[in-house]
Amino acid sequence: MAAATLAMRLGCVTGAALSITLALGGCGSGHGKYTSEGLNLAQERMATIKAGTEWDMARQQFVVGDLKKALKSVDQSISINDSVAKSHNLRGRILFELGQLESASESFKRALAIDPSFVESHYFLGVLYERFGELEMALEKYQAAASLEPSSAQYTIAAAEMMIEADRLDAAENLLHNGNSFFEHNAGVHQTLGHIAMLRGDAERAATLFHEAQLLDPEDTSILEDLVLAQMKSGDHVEAEYTLRRLMKDKDLQARRDLQQLHARCLVALDRPVEARTLLLGLTSDEKGMSDADIWVDLGQVAILLGDYQRVRIAAGRLNAIAPERHEGPLLGAFWMRSQGDLAGALKSVEKSRRLARSRDAMPSLVRGLILRQMGRLSEAEASFAEALSIDPKDQRAQQLLAGVDSN
Repeated sequence: MAAATLAMRLGCVTGAALSITLALGGCGSGHGKYTSEGLNLAQERMATIKAGTEWDMARQQFVVGDLKKALKSVDQSISINDSVAKSHNLRGRILFELGQLESASESFKRALAIDPSFVESHYFLGVLYERFGELEMALEKYQAAASLEPSSAQYTIAAAEMMIEADRLDAAENLLHNGNSFFEHNAGVHQTLGHIAMLRGDAERAATLFHEAQLLDPEDTSILEDLVLAQMKSGDHVEAEYTLRRLMKDKDLQARRDLQQLHARCLVALDRPVEARTLLLGLTSDEKGMSDADIWVDLGQVAILLGDYQRVRIAAGRLNAIAPERHEGPLLGAFWMRSQGDLAGALKSVEKSRRLARSRDAMPSLVRGLILRQMGRLSEAEASFAEALSIDPKDQRAQQLLAGVDSN
């Protein structure tokens, strides 16, 4: 009896346990609904963490310039989670630096498909479109970046530069001024406004704007370069020479030939031709200088100012050898021959210079007039001075020489 009772109890317990198991879905049948959801969430969190770790690694590798490793890391991040805009943006930047521009473009577009407000991708797509020569598309992307982040001068300046490229100077200026509350202390904005002023021919205004930009960012040598060009153009050669000396203190700029040549021109304007000649002789003495036509033109002109006609002859010969298509070689040759009393040879040489100049420079016609006057051919000299004046109506030398012939 006791055994039967025990068996009945065990049967009840077993039945109850079975009922409970069935109610819970069975221990051996797998995870329940809520357990599975929790597991999936945990897996997603782990994947997100892993993708983020790979992205961080890619970012660090990109910053230090290890582009191949950076690309591998960011690709790994995307393979784990391909729905993160910043990952595709970083991939685009890496590919851009590797010169794979088409692939970079696709990555930036993918980033924007995920997040249309991702500013960096708009901006870098603009950079790519600019590189491809698609300026309107570049402008559209720069403007999109600027509208999404109006306090960032970088995007607004990029849009303004595209407008400048399209010769839309008023629109560019308005864009920069409209952001004035954000940008009044931004050196890049003042510098870009200076470029607009230069394109309008207002060198004095440009110099003022470049000076303001330089005060806002004293370490940016590109602003100083813009400033010195504006000062030279506006005729402020004293300030230009001071700015050039500041530039040349930078060790990275001391060997810049273009700055040395500009310095020589500035010294000529300051009536210091001997110093200018020293600079130019140094520039023509090396291998690069031997084939630099512009340097030889400047040296020849300085030599004329100093009456150094042997140097004029050397400059003429060098120019005729390295740049026979330019008119300055025969022109310098005419000066040399005239100094030697060979007026017929000088006239022949200046006629060649005049043909090569094709009415783009008044000087050959002016010199031709001087030679003809010296030969006593006054009517021809008068016509030559008039020709020079038609090429450059502001040339005071031509005006004075023409008036001198008329008075005779």
